[in-house]
Amino acid sequence: MSSRTGKILVVDDNPGIRRALEILLPLHFAQVKTIPSPATLVSSLEQFRPDVVLLDMNFNTSINTGNEGLYWTGEIKKMTPKVEVVLFTAYADIALAVEGMKRGAFDFIVKPWDNDKLIEVLTGARDKARKAMGRSFSGAQDDHAAILNGAQRSEESVFWGTSKAMASILKTIEKIAPTDATVLITGENGTGKDVLAHEIHARSLRSNMPMVAVDAGAITETLFESELFGHVKGAFTDAHADHAGKFEQADRGTLFLDEIGNIPLHLQAKLLRAIQNRSIVRVGGSETRPINIRLICATNMDLEALVREGRFREDLYYRINTVHLALPPLRERKEDITPLAQLFLERFALKYHRPLTGIAPDAAQMLMEGRWSGNIRELQNVIEKAVILSDGTELTANDLDIGPGSGMAGNVMAGNVHHNAQDEERLVRDAMERTGGNISAAAKILGVSRPTLYAKLKKYGL
Repeated sequence: MSSRTGKILVVDDNPGIRRALEILLPLHFAQVKTIPSPATLVSSLEQFRPDVVLLDMNFNTSINTGNEGLYWTGEIKKMTPKVEVVLFTAYADIALAVEGMKRGAFDFIVKPWDNDKLIEVLTGARDKARKAMGRSFSGAQDDHAAILNGAQRSEESVFWGTSKAMASILKTIEKIAPTDATVLITGENGTGKDVLAHEIHARSLRSNMPMVAVDAGAITETLFESELFGHVKGAFTDAHADHAGKFEQADRGTLFLDEIGNIPLHLQAKLLRAIQNRSIVRVGGSETRPINIRLICATNMDLEALVREGRFREDLYYRINTVHLALPPLRERKEDITPLAQLFLERFALKYHRPLTGIAPDAAQMLMEGRWSGNIRELQNVIEKAVILSDGTELTANDLDIGPGSGMAGNVMAGNVHHNAQDEERLVRDAMERTGGNISAAAKILGVSRPTLYAKLKKYGL
């Protein structure tokens, strides 16, 4: 491959850095363009058409997102998905850079940088981008790209583990999947309830029809009927056209109602009526529409306790509880921790171009001793971060961000330990700061749903 190939756009507000890169980068790229701020980024992307954007994380702009680098990473990937973004960051912003990679950035470089490392990362990003764009070049990147494509396909596969608890669940799935039995999946945050629901649908006789997933707890009360049952044109102010609700969208397929325990009591009667009658009436309409669905529900709440407290309808509970699958927390199936960690390591090593192949004994021991209140989701996040930051070929205990009290966030936020409002506010504030204000990422760290986090943010004025 030619030593000078491709085009790179540098966005950095430091004139000294721009001048240094204007000397270094032309030795490796055919064309180099530098701009001092994202103000002209959009036009530069359109006119210069770079393969790679080297993007500083912070600028003095009017973008009020908590971090400009994360914002512009998202904008670049939306406008030009095949252009690779490499983030330029100070050491203190590494956590934000890691979040940037989760949002699509190729890699990040810490200032002050090592020239060889910088060029290695930038040319790797260039080669990947040019292949994706169909721009010709020769080199060893073809094999690596093929591996990456395989890694993306492998994410579709599911590892359930070898524990007795999971073996029992899988045996039950084999029996019930081909039927239309209604299924209730319970388990703590991060145990994989949504993954299990998709597995049931995939093994069912409805697998070639749609599976419609709904976060029931995220639907506002005013839109509940419209979202689930649909509406007719003119039913309310913003009803400019007829709209099919989730029940109709899932017709002949599967409807997955997640966080069903969060539905207010007075709306549960309307849901029960639709399930019992297997028909709905759109808001503002009069026509009864039959529905043919397979229903799967999930919750991290104790519905039996809610029934006893009068907060969940007993008749609805029995209606959705034909088959009950209780996913065990990770701490109760420790034999699955190391295999899961290895699976995540291999997946993220390919995704982030890291040479990691295995887990050292000290790291494996630390993983086994973890509390994992966030369960599989927390384990995946820990391994992902470790892979991104590791410099070796084997994951060690030093690479793992599992300190004293690890997992406390999930327990506190889920109400599994005694705590006060100050503890909770601190955890919420810390998660928001670590993710640059990203609600989804912060919710994952805390092991709660987005609606729950919204409520906490409102509660503490954050």
